[in-house]
Amino acid sequence: MGMMIRILVALLFALPACAQPRFITVASTTSTEQSGLFKHLLPIFERRSGIQVRVVALGTGQALDMGRRGDADVAFVHDAAAEERLVAEGVFIARRAVMYNDFVIVGPRPDPARARGKDAAAGLRKIAEARAPFASRGDKSGTHAAELRLWKMSGIDPSSGKGSWYRETGSGMGPTLNTAAAMDAYALTDRGTWLSFKNRANLVIVVEGDPRLFNQYGVMLVSPARHPHVKKAEGMAFIDWLTSAEGQAAIADYKIGGEQLFFPLIKS
Repeated sequence: MGMMIRILVALLFALPACAQPRFITVASTTSTEQSGLFKHLLPIFERRSGIQVRVVALGTGQALDMGRRGDADVAFVHDAAAEERLVAEGVFIARRAVMYNDFVIVGPRPDPARARGKDAAAGLRKIAEARAPFASRGDKSGTHAAELRLWKMSGIDPSSGKGSWYRETGSGMGPTLNTAAAMDAYALTDRGTWLSFKNRANLVIVVEGDPRLFNQYGVMLVSPARHPHVKKAEGMAFIDWLTSAEGQAAIADYKIGGEQLFFPLIKS
């Protein structure tokens, strides 16, 4: 009996280690989280692989910083220039383009700045000239980086409007859209978050269709050479699945109200 008890105790202590689920940590953007894409994709991947995915949704800049520190296994973000630079520096490896959508500028339905059209830089210039309220994420996210590039193209330095018409929320896309709705302000947003956003109030899309509003998402593995604890096999399984025919089809299948939010970049 004593021997049997000792065996049972040993088995009980061994069980947690054996039963520990396989998982990876993915540093990603608020747009992939708040659009509902992960709720659609991750159960499919987890059923297929047996690997759980724990998402930390931040602005792209913060997500990239997480990867730089080794606090994640994979980064799934949308700032191609920053991604490529960090791959060149050896912070990440195995970068692949996954999908795209576009940015849009939303604003109050009456469009007091007369920004409506297909030229994003011209629209921003009109907003600044009218000193119409503009809500910016101001959080070093991929969306914020895109917004700053567009302001530069417009020839306007929005920092000159801080404290008056230009408001930085320092938060994610959903909260920034809530601020814009409450203020009757303009804002730049990715289309995926916009389509899933319910509290639109008086906001509508005023600028869309400019090729400069193209929004590409990429996925990368945190360098195991820099951070040996990175789960290379599991992380690459996720990257491989996202860029497989099944993963790309799952991305294309995600719709809200019949409208597709993200478009695969890899042709099967």
